[in-house]
Amino acid sequence: MRIGDLSPQKGSRPAKKRKGRGIAAGQGASSGFGMRGQKSRSGRPTRPGFEGGQTPLYRRLPKLKYFHVVNPKEFTIINVDRLNDLPPGTAVSMESLMKLGIVTQNDGPLKILGRGEITVPLQVTAAAFSSGAKAKIEQAGGTCTLIGADHSESEVG
Repeated sequence: MRIGDLSPQKGSRPAKKRKGRGIAAGQGASSGFGMRGQKSRSGRPTRPGFEGGQTPLYRRLPKLKYFHVVNPKEFTIINVDRLNDLPPGTAVSMESLMKLGIVTQNDGPLKILGRGEITVPLQVTAAAFSSGAKAKIEQAGGTCTLIGADHSESEVG
């Protein structure tokens, strides 16, 4: 047997349809594309993304790298280095920080971030902690307590 003797199995390669070769051929005249209209013309019927004249999706969406969050969570943020001046054992919360003047206005629930160092043991109560802040507060001998029904343990970080 030689390579020239090889051929496809019988029935595996159907014959190509001969379109536009008369009415008796079954695909004569309009070749199965119907009588008239956009989809019967030669070439691709429409370009990709064409929606019949309606403004297409790629033009309706904003030209941004990201979409803005519709209802973003707003936090009053403070870093651990601002808490270092407090006396040891102080209970830190949004109310106590407002009284001390460390936080001047309430922009939402309190979130503690981890910039800087802390050496004082504090009992911090907040809506959220970054993972670095939580580690630093606990390493200094303090405690971190989460508050709020809509904030869960997964929010830490």
